[in-house]
Amino acid sequence: MRRAFKAAMAAKMAGKLAGGGWGDADGPFGPDGPFGPKGPFGRSGPFGPGGPFGDGGGRGGRRGRMFGQGELRLALLKLIADQPRHGYELIKAIEELTGGDYAPSPGSVYPTLQLLTDEGAIAEQADDASARKLFTATEQGRQELADKADEVNRVFSRLAEHGERQHRGRSPHLFRAMGNLGSVLKNKARAGQLDDEAVHQIVDMIDEMAKRIERL
Repeated sequence: MRRAFKAAMAAKMAGKLAGGGWGDADGPFGPDGPFGPKGPFGRSGPFGPGGPFGDGGGRGGRRGRMFGQGELRLALLKLIADQPRHGYELIKAIEELTGGDYAPSPGSVYPTLQLLTDEGAIAEQADDASARKLFTATEQGRQELADKADEVNRVFSRLAEHGERQHRGRSPHLFRAMGNLGSVLKNKARAGQLDDEAVHQIVDMIDEMAKRIERL
């Protein structure tokens, strides 16, 4: 049965490659293919970075929930304590920490800044170089950060881990290698160099490669 399944997959692959359909709608990297945006390994698929079984674990990303209750408040307070910042600078700072994958909305950041101001944890400061509000941490705010140091560290450790995952997932060497594999297969198919036996061998090599990658 396994051999029959491989044969069917090989035939399908050969058909796609021979027809130049690698990037077609239902090709491997096409919109409806397994690695395309709508596929199981695509960004929104169950095994993609934003899915429940992907690197993100169903958390984070632009679609997921990055911060738990009260965590955005602590993150903003810590960033302001590190150096006075404008609201936009705070948004960009969090985006950089997550590798560009997540940026809190102004609709969540500015009300939180107003809350911190009302609580006395931060204060507005005049900025001669800009008409925007510059926020600084007060002694009360710094004391809160000291009291909640463990919680603050957990939040920023998670943000850093998320950013590292994004960096690894965007490795240019990985995409170059994947593109090279696709180009070689397409060229061989178009040159008529992929008969049934050759396709079976390619399927076996890809299966073996997947097992080796899984063991890393």
